[in-house]
Amino acid sequence: MRNVVHTSVGGGQARITLSNLFGTAPLHVGGASVAVAGRGAEALPGTLREVRFDGQRSVAIPVGGHVVSDAAPLPVPEDGRLLVTVYVAAPGPGMVTLHWRAHQTSYLAVGDRTRDADGAAYTRRISSWQYLTAVDVLGQSVRGTVVAIGDSLTDGAGSTPDTDRRWPDRLAARLRAGRWGYGVVNQGISGNRALSDGTGPSGLSRFERDVLDRPGVRVVVIDLGINDIIRPPRPAGPGELTAALRTLAERARARGLRVVGATLMPFGGHRRHTPALEAVRQEVNAAIREGAVFDAVLDFDRALRDPYAPGRLDPAYDSGDHLHPNDAGYARMAQSVDLSVLIGDGASARL
Repeated sequence: MRNVVHTSVGGGQARITLSNLFGTAPLHVGGASVAVAGRGAEALPGTLREVRFDGQRSVAIPVGGHVVSDAAPLPVPEDGRLLVTVYVAAPGPGMVTLHWRAHQTSYLAVGDRTRDADGAAYTRRISSWQYLTAVDVLGQSVRGTVVAIGDSLTDGAGSTPDTDRRWPDRLAARLRAGRWGYGVVNQGISGNRALSDGTGPSGLSRFERDVLDRPGVRVVVIDLGINDIIRPPRPAGPGELTAALRTLAERARARGLRVVGATLMPFGGHRRHTPALEAVRQEVNAAIREGAVFDAVLDFDRALRDPYAPGRLDPAYDSGDHLHPNDAGYARMAQSVDLSVLIGDGASARL
């Protein structure tokens, strides 16, 4: 698997995390490499590096476990792309641990092609990241990390594939331009809910692994809740959903993190929209805006709603399904963030 991933910050070393979270047998990794991406599956000349695990080329990952590699010396570019190649001779039974809707083309080849700088062997294209769950970039100029946990609205559904136009990508660009020294980690999973498992473990169950345990995390942005309202078998009530968001915030504060939460965006016109569900969204947003849940608020609802029909997305930002933004909408979300409040001193604020 040659996974193509986007970087937010640059540095002189990179390490990777490989996961066997959903496997039912140990996962035997025969080799791995990292390189700066050239065209397609090709590595930029002179950048391919072998990745080791405690000094060894191969590693066995236990059922439900993960492994963090040694750091590989690599000139990682800001706002660039890396190729993270993983060779698995026999995946074994059980589900492959993957990010199934990456909005990014990656590649498959037959055999151990981790040392191939050219992309000739990578004849099959895929739209998921397989086994790879994190890339850490080590650089002296990086002050910390912003982790965005969310659903498809953070994952980038509705954005143009292979263009890195999700709102966390756009936010990372603003942080780079202002030399804030913060990287951005996107922990969005399409279909994800705060309260219950579905497409991926719930926000409550994955929060420690995906947010609290991330290296260098200083700020967490929580953008969850719309799927708890609109997905079957039953909509969450405003009280239980607000309580779940407050629990996430309290767990982050207990680790000394700044907690920023997003209002739930309009979905009027979507096939699952009803007046009753709209009332739940409005009640949750009211609680968020009152400041009783998060340290600061990103009012994505206000930034993207139609001024003439506030229960719907502004047509200029609607991807067409009346739920997910388009590229312009994701850019608007990132632009609406006051960076000084995002990174700020922990005082309550509304953006």
